[in-house]
Amino acid sequence: MKTRVFSALSGLLLALSAAVFVAAPGAQAATGPETVAEALKDGPVYVDPRASAQLSQADADALAKKIEKADKPVFVAVLPESAEFPADSVLRTLRTETGITGLYAVRLGDGFDAGADRSVMSGQAVRNVTDAVKATGSVDAETQLNNFVDQALPQTRGSAPASWDTASQEGASTTTLIAAGVIAVAGGAGAYTIVRRNRAKMAEREREALDKLRVVVDEDITAFGEELDRLDFHPGEPGADDAMRKDYEHGLDSYEKAKSVMASARRPDDVRGVTEALEGGRFSLASLAARREGAPVPERRAPCFFDPRHGPSAEDATWAPAGGTARTVPVCAADAVRLREGHDPMTRTVETADGRRPYWEAGPAYGPWAGGYFGGGILPGLLVGTTLGSLMSSPAYASDYGAGYEGGDYSGGDFNGSDFGGDFGGGGGFDAGGGF
Repeated sequence: MKTRVFSALSGLLLALSAAVFVAAPGAQAATGPETVAEALKDGPVYVDPRASAQLSQADADALAKKIEKADKPVFVAVLPESAEFPADSVLRTLRTETGITGLYAVRLGDGFDAGADRSVMSGQAVRNVTDAVKATGSVDAETQLNNFVDQALPQTRGSAPASWDTASQEGASTTTLIAAGVIAVAGGAGAYTIVRRNRAKMAEREREALDKLRVVVDEDITAFGEELDRLDFHPGEPGADDAMRKDYEHGLDSYEKAKSVMASARRPDDVRGVTEALEGGRFSLASLAARREGAPVPERRAPCFFDPRHGPSAEDATWAPAGGTARTVPVCAADAVRLREGHDPMTRTVETADGRRPYWEAGPAYGPWAGGYFGGGILPGLLVGTTLGSLMSSPAYASDYGAGYEGGDYSGGDFNGSDFGGDFGGGGGFDAGGGF
């Protein structure tokens, strides 16, 4: 049996070797998106044989090593202008065929463009980097691509895909093609290994994200418990009625639910249930306080944008993040006064790699936390132009963190075209000059 298996593999290797040598004279044959995608699954840089004059093998290898060393999901393709690579669709096609979330850059003839999944880089960031590269004018491919990669790597989120074998990325060779044939024989096991590694990476990222969130959520739960204590309501106190007791009971239930959900949380998305409970509980406490004072029961409004611990908002106000455009946000009465007087609002900050920053300048892990407070898909609109806002493209933003894909993950064709942001369709396109 072993002899027959060995013979079959030997025959396959010989056939592949023969195919390599037969194909060598036709190295300039046309290739298509599928060929490019298969190459990008194995390494970050692909140069079409018909465009080899644009980027030498040595320059392509150096660029690939730079990307691999940074451990980022950045893909670069140097392609000829041909019917196989339509300028208006080549980026999306390569992303679909490759099936890996990342930042894709294409040198098409003398033109250049790029696109990325939002989990890897925001559409605005892609446009900014692409425009900066185009602004240098018509330059050789080696200079242009290195300029792009140098600017893009520090801004790219995620890690290199598990399918890259950085120890053997030395360009296409007979040995590589033969090895590919052997891998194809055991493709099922290889695919399983890649999926398992991706799942392990995702699980580790989720654990790290949940640890960050746990600190913030515990602060929120503690603050809500302190509000209950300050309220000092007793169901049997003089003047208490059924409506008050119902509000108080709901507040207590929300407090217990928040603690219970957080204790059983296993993924970042589980945190959404905690902040949903706290948001509802705070409205009940605000209603109870109004009833005790004989004031009108407040309107059910979104929490204060600057810090949901401030309770339900009292009004809408105009505000703009640093360097961003103005937008209308719900604010509590105290922050509304601060804004009118020209002062900064009392903003909720969280720990980041750069120290304490407003929650909207933190990473994607805070999407579920914020989404539980601001349901109904309103948060992305409030956060347009901010770090967290760039990661939220649909009402499902807060539930996508744990189930979705990050940079370097294999997703196949499972990605939202509107989430794959870049210059195409927006005015830039594949031009060799300074853009539009």
